[in-house]
Amino acid sequence: MAVTPVAPARPAPRVADPDRRRRRRSATSRRHLTFVLLAGPNIALILAFIYFPLASNVYYSLLDWRLGARTADVVGLANYVELFTSSRGFDVWRVTLIFTLATVVGSMVLGLLVALVLDRNLPGKTFARTAVFAPYVLSGVGVGLIWLFIFDPRIGLLGHVLRALGQSSPNWFIDPTLALVMVIVVYVWKNLGYCAVVYLAGLQSIPKDLLEAAQLDGAGPVRQLFSVKLPLLGPTVFFLSVTCILSSMQAFDILRIMTPTGNGTNTIIFEIFLQSFGAYQRAGYSAALAVVLFVVLFVVTAVQLRYVERKVHYR
Repeated sequence: MAVTPVAPARPAPRVADPDRRRRRRSATSRRHLTFVLLAGPNIALILAFIYFPLASNVYYSLLDWRLGARTADVVGLANYVELFTSSRGFDVWRVTLIFTLATVVGSMVLGLLVALVLDRNLPGKTFARTAVFAPYVLSGVGVGLIWLFIFDPRIGLLGHVLRALGQSSPNWFIDPTLALVMVIVVYVWKNLGYCAVVYLAGLQSIPKDLLEAAQLDGAGPVRQLFSVKLPLLGPTVFFLSVTCILSSMQAFDILRIMTPTGNGTNTIIFEIFLQSFGAYQRAGYSAALAVVLFVVLFVVTAVQLRYVERKVHYR
């Protein structure tokens, strides 16, 4: 007698519990509400004080607008064309490039040399580290005022030293080239302590056994520096290069105090101030400068993070 196979009974579909779904929706709603209450004010502040001014500045850069004027003319990209084609615009880029390269290289190289000295077991090294780092935390306005008296051709300390040596003091404030050299020296002096402290932290994190092994192999101090220390300082150098470039391109206080009219020191950030709040009152052109500065800083940072970091070896 043939037996007919019987298909297994299918389990009855589970009926969702309405109360459970309601509790789940309630928990989700509470989490969303908590997120809005906690993050909402921060997001609103970011939109109001960062992105809205940025969008407004892009719009103003398309106008021929005098600061305080009730009307403005739409000129499109004319402000940008003037920045990249006029002789004054070329001078702004030249001064910005020279100032940035000189201050970044000077601060990083001198900071490394100072850090190598402070890394030694010398008496009074704690006081020396404090003294080196102190200028970095001082106000740029105060630093600029102090160095104004040092560089003053008549009553300045540098002028007295040069006259004692039978030399005349150059007029630092009139000659555009000397004015640029002057502010570069002051900016490097103020910021090399920051680089030195960061380098010192990197040097002290190098394993001692590597230095001892290099010493046993016959490597002297110079060979240890270039073969052991500098390669292991790659992350430190990368960090300092990013921060120093961004800081130098935004330097303003020392330039404004020591050269109020921007005679030879009109970097792009200083030119923004001069064009907007100086004698020109060209708010539209100043807005275009600010947009270009933002793009340049963004591109420089992106390139460093994208390509330079590939060559950095992290331990």
